[in-house]
Amino acid sequence: MTTTNTSFSNEGTIIGAYDLDVLVQQCKLKDKKAQKRLYDLFAPLHYAKIRRYVCDTQEANEILNESFFKIFTSLENYAAAGSFEGWMHRVTINTTLDYLRKQKKYQNINSDDASDLEIPIPETSIANIAYKELLSMVHSLPDVQRSVFNLFVLDDCSHKEIAALLDITENNSRWHLNDARRRLKLKIDALK
Repeated sequence: MTTTNTSFSNEGTIIGAYDLDVLVQQCKLKDKKAQKRLYDLFAPLHYAKIRRYVCDTQEANEILNESFFKIFTSLENYAAAGSFEGWMHRVTINTTLDYLRKQKKYQNINSDDASDLEIPIPETSIANIAYKELLSMVHSLPDVQRSVFNLFVLDDCSHKEIAALLDITENNSRWHLNDARRRLKLKIDALK
């Protein structure tokens, strides 16, 4: 059986949708070789997602291991209603946010004037920054701003979703996003 739907692992390996379905079924049966293959195929991508939120590599590795533990122990809950990769992404992001919540309680900002006013960062400024340098700037943000920025900008979550994930208000989510943008803009402007 051939299929046109494909997934790409971080290593550039093409995995057909049928092959991924078979691999997932083998993992559901607790096949250790299948679990290792799934981990090897997707761990680098998920590690990169975690590193957007967590600066420390040891903590990121712990979260990665916890994420895959949850993935493997919750496979029977995967209903195949959406993409498997999307489901794994959600497990990884939720595990990361759970870890951050345990480390430091997200603070609600008592600011009634947090608006949707976006602080623009010129694309020409960003284009000249290397990925590692930009990641370093994002890592320099306080935990809450970094999480809100990543969820809104990179994971395409709404303020309502962010508020629910982080147990903060939508208004606070907007404030943290604007504060993160303001801080990043200052760092980018300093490079000129």
